[in-house]
Amino acid sequence: MTTQLPTNRPPATRHPRRRRPAVLRATALTLSATLVLAGCAATGTSASSGTSDGVASGGADSAGTAGWTSAGVTEEIAEATHYDADDTSYTEDEVTEVSLEGTGATATGVDADTVSVAAGGEAVLTISGSGTYRLSGDFQGTVVVASGAEDAVQVILDGAAITSSTGSALRVDSADEVTLLLAEGSANSLTDAETYEDASEDAADAALYSRADLTIAGSGSLAVEGNHLDAIHGNDGLVIDGASVTVQAADDGIVGKDYVALISGTVAVTAAQDGVKSSNAEESDRGWLTLYGGSLQVSAGDDGVKAESTLTVRDGEVTVTESTEGLEAYAIVVSGGAIDVTSSDDGLNASGELATADSSTEDSTADASADASAEDSGATTEDSAGDAAAGGFPGGGLEAAGGQSITVTGGALTITAEGDGLDSNGSAEVSGGTVVVNGPEGNGNGSIDVAGDFTVTGGTLAAAGSAGMAQGLGEASTQGGLQVTLPEAVEAGTTLVVADAGGAVVATFTTVKSAENLVLSAAGIQDDAEYTVYSTAGSGAGAGVAAGESLDGSATTDGATELATVTAGEYSAGMGGGMGGMGGGMGGPPAGGLDGAPAW
Repeated sequence: MTTQLPTNRPPATRHPRRRRPAVLRATALTLSATLVLAGCAATGTSASSGTSDGVASGGADSAGTAGWTSAGVTEEIAEATHYDADDTSYTEDEVTEVSLEGTGATATGVDADTVSVAAGGEAVLTISGSGTYRLSGDFQGTVVVASGAEDAVQVILDGAAITSSTGSALRVDSADEVTLLLAEGSANSLTDAETYEDASEDAADAALYSRADLTIAGSGSLAVEGNHLDAIHGNDGLVIDGASVTVQAADDGIVGKDYVALISGTVAVTAAQDGVKSSNAEESDRGWLTLYGGSLQVSAGDDGVKAESTLTVRDGEVTVTESTEGLEAYAIVVSGGAIDVTSSDDGLNASGELATADSSTEDSTADASADASAEDSGATTEDSAGDAAAGGFPGGGLEAAGGQSITVTGGALTITAEGDGLDSNGSAEVSGGTVVVNGPEGNGNGSIDVAGDFTVTGGTLAAAGSAGMAQGLGEASTQGGLQVTLPEAVEAGTTLVVADAGGAVVATFTTVKSAENLVLSAAGIQDDAEYTVYSTAGSGAGAGVAAGESLDGSATTDGATELATVTAGEYSAGMGGGMGGMGGGMGGPPAGGLDGAPAW
């Protein structure tokens, strides 16, 4: 049986890194062509052909469209990344089935002749075509994608377990982009060697390593064990959508050099060093990380989630259970979702330097548009950072403010830090959402440490911690707030009740560790008005803050101990800062993100 196959998908016109050729695949191929690839050299495969109505290993019985449909990919995401909605679709008659069998494999289907296994050491299965390949079974060796620079490749993992004793389990040496599609209900695994035979400087160093744009998608699961260094390392862009991915790494968990985009799915990372990061520090429009949705859980020995330029959380859940620095980037933007960060040092840390050069792309129009947008919205650059620094030493203490920024416009953010809770070497702004900081108990750090202006114009903020480095709101804040230093530190589990002069409760805050200073800003607090702070031990209230509409009426000052009375809008300062202001600070990143980072 022969069939004329459809053309490849047309070239993308949006994202500049996509280079899909609009060429015809072979027009007459025998679907049942089978290559038996066990124990043979790369050029010594044997093939048998015939005709059949289907392919082996659960192949096609229909030419209808198959694959997985993303519920989260949007036109905006397609423009910002290499990923399109059609990247996970295919027709069954264009699937090449690859049955993995120990150190060999059997390939059946239209592109069977582009699959080979080389012996002479550990087995290496190589895919050299631009089609769709379904891998199933167990393989002891390395799977390599070595396709053309213009090729888009789909690799479906359907119950595949790949283990290497000499290097990476799955390695992409060349392609335009590779989509790793996890078949529905399938459990898949990739495990690399502790020691790699190829230890050269540019050699692969992760269980899943890609030199092309990489997408992990689908409704199956993937467990990646990086015994050597990283678990997943992409040298270009990395997108995760829908998949359930579990990672353990001897070094970094997940790295996407140019960008990391989590659209949906569940990702759990345990790493000895950084958890998830985008590492391109040479190009200002790269090195970004965005959580559009899904769930990300990280336990890391160093930074939990890190980006060199902009780290954005739009929706979904981010939980960092262990880290040195929880979330770290030049610019951190939270516009939605739920974030819970635990760190031994800073919780949120806006630091580092922004690269001065943009990436070279094929689409100069897109670059010009992005540059114009950034210029119109006051994008932060190293030049503007220098201008801010020239303004003097603002509220952050003995450190000149730079262009770094933390911006919170929505969502729920909880930080539990032993170092600074909310730490920006530039500015910070809260205009919406809820921010709770369970800051340090020691006086060497503060729950808030902002070198420039700390502006609060909306939302709810509660930051508790030690008093030695305590910092309040900046001069530009338009929402009322208060700061109180207690006569002595209160214990963990204490509920602090804030009441106005008439005795009405305007907010409550329940500590998770001892605290001596509280900074509170919420819609019900009016500057220049007096407020009294009470403590209630063992109230049974949940940790965190309640203010405004979140007050359920159960909070009362009856039986509580009066601790202090303060005037809203007056802020004391330790070495860490104060009223913001001498020289001010830079605002947040532009509406379109820093240079090429996606809008937030």
